[in-house]
Amino acid sequence: MFAWATTPTFILSSIILLVVGVRALMIVWRENGSKPRGSEPGKGDHVISCEYNSGAGGGGSHGEFRVPKDPQTYAKAFIPMGAKRKE
Repeated sequence: MFAWATTPTFILSSIILLVVGVRALMIVWRENGSKPRGSEPGKGDHVISCEYNSGAGGGGSHGEFRVPKDPQTYAKAFIPMGAKRKE
């Protein structure tokens, strides 16, 4: 009835899947709460540079993005210019 379950391909695939699953759980448990995500608030900006190259013939682009370290300054960047206060 379940002859496919005894094939070497199925058995090998099951073993690999089990090893990958156990390894993933080990990583999640080890990293759970070990260090806070993100960065500490402060003054200044984080500078993120990004580059894109379309191939060997040249072409592409590059740029820099500046993200404020201060959470309030960062949040204000998402408020539209004409927005009114709710107070």
